[in-house]
Amino acid sequence: MATFHFDLVSPEKLAFSGEVDQVDIPGWEGDFGVLAGHAPVVAAVRPGILTIIAGGQKQKVIVLGGLAEVSDNRLTVLADVATSIEEIDRTQFADTVAEMEEKLSEKEGHELDLAITRLDNYKSIQHELNTTAMH
Repeated sequence: MATFHFDLVSPEKLAFSGEVDQVDIPGWEGDFGVLAGHAPVVAAVRPGILTIIAGGQKQKVIVLGGLAEVSDNRLTVLADVATSIEEIDRTQFADTVAEMEEKLSEKEGHELDLAITRLDNYKSIQHELNTTAMH
């Protein structure tokens, strides 16, 4: 399988840099996969699980928003936060989800819609964390 270069960057660190077979990205307009030779694109990244596939191995990383750019057989994701599933504090993440739920009553209108969408994204991540914990 043809490979391409992928960089995953957050404000804290370079979370990943190397040759990969595929990267699956949680996009605001829908999840999408990137393979070698992908057409140029710039897309917003929503909170979710980014999956890196290289040499038959999968690595899952939690991203909490950002921007993805594909050009010249390279993919760069500039993530607001990027943490591997193994490094995440599951209890703290669950507390964050509970706090987000509690604060919904303080929102209204468009702000409420955005808060619900963000909460849904976090719950999706939490579901993946719980599923991963069982395997």
